[in-house]
Amino acid sequence: MTPNMKVPFLDLVTPHLELEEELVAVFRNTLRTAGFVGGPVVEGFEHDFAQFCDVQYCIGVGSGTDAVRFALMAAGVQPCESVITVPNTFIATTEAISQTGALPEFVDIDERTYNMDSEKLREYLETQCDRDQHTGKPVSRRTGQTVAAIVPVHLYGQPADMDPILELAEAYNLIVVEDACQAHGAEYFSRKGKRWSKAGSMGVAGAFSFYPGKNLGACGEAGSVTTNNPALAQRVRQLRDHGQAEKYYHDAEGYNGRLDAIQAGILHAKLRFLPEWNTERRKSASIYQELLADASDSIISPHEPSWTNAVYHLYVIRTEERDQLRTYLSSVNIGTGIHYPVPLHLQKAYSRLGYQEGDFPVSEKVAGQILSLPMYPQIKAEQQRQVAERTNSFASERGDSTVRIHASAR
Repeated sequence: MTPNMKVPFLDLVTPHLELEEELVAVFRNTLRTAGFVGGPVVEGFEHDFAQFCDVQYCIGVGSGTDAVRFALMAAGVQPCESVITVPNTFIATTEAISQTGALPEFVDIDERTYNMDSEKLREYLETQCDRDQHTGKPVSRRTGQTVAAIVPVHLYGQPADMDPILELAEAYNLIVVEDACQAHGAEYFSRKGKRWSKAGSMGVAGAFSFYPGKNLGACGEAGSVTTNNPALAQRVRQLRDHGQAEKYYHDAEGYNGRLDAIQAGILHAKLRFLPEWNTERRKSASIYQELLADASDSIISPHEPSWTNAVYHLYVIRTEERDQLRTYLSSVNIGTGIHYPVPLHLQKAYSRLGYQEGDFPVSEKVAGQILSLPMYPQIKAEQQRQVAERTNSFASERGDSTVRIHASAR
């Protein structure tokens, strides 16, 4: 076994040191021009990120939460309607739904990909909803509210299976807004369309977060909405800027949700490195897959279907002794994370929704088993070997009698 070395869960220092002069130049230029809000720097990033995502429009906003909320509002989701999403995601997804005045409702996830299970979505629409005779939209029997939209989450950098989700949305007259906050550059192969599509380009809109730890991260809060719909793009521009059609002329109430020029400039400087960084993440994921193969009886590695090119925002394994493994790895200077330990339907914040333990068994099961290992473009092979050797050693020492996962299909 290799000697102990510190392996951080995330390294945000190295990439910023590598780009220090470019990033400092962004700040210096902003000081010299006083172009702090909006303007050509923001517009330049919006243009290039739209091209990166293969869409016509990108609208920079203040955060990923803003992005989901503004996309839903601009797409037409109304207060007192319901929006379907998954329990296995960060609370920002459902906060954004609630902040439109709508109600989040959940369907369970696929146990292999941890993304929305399209068959559970179909079951929900067919057995837990009635159809409105006038609109054709489903009405939730649980709440009595019209279901307006679906928010599939491309979790951990892997796209949800969008073909069946989009087909169900079309059949039930539902809006689809992609939560792509962890999936910058991820790709999905449509078996129906026979082509690859970028995350954020398949629904009526996509929402991205540029929180510092994301594949494309700002040095603070930032987000964007992507779309091919010009009216939706214009509506998001108004929502982010106090409802202004032009300065001091307000067509509606809006929000202060703008992307500032310093963060836009930082993101623009980093954007040209994103394809390379994503490639390095995929290489590192392959290394982990190979190194952890010997522990496959007790450790479930990520499952990547043939129809995705994941970008591994996180590398998430599963084991029944997750907490013990995490403690052990910490003791040998290896950082880990848990994304996410409590499904949203069991969070205190959503006790008012009336869900109970057992309502979404797959989400509940994986929440107690998932563990995120160190993953970033600059991680070194020897660091990965250290992580894998320690993980394999733990699995071996615990033995089959105490460490047991029935491996899902790979």
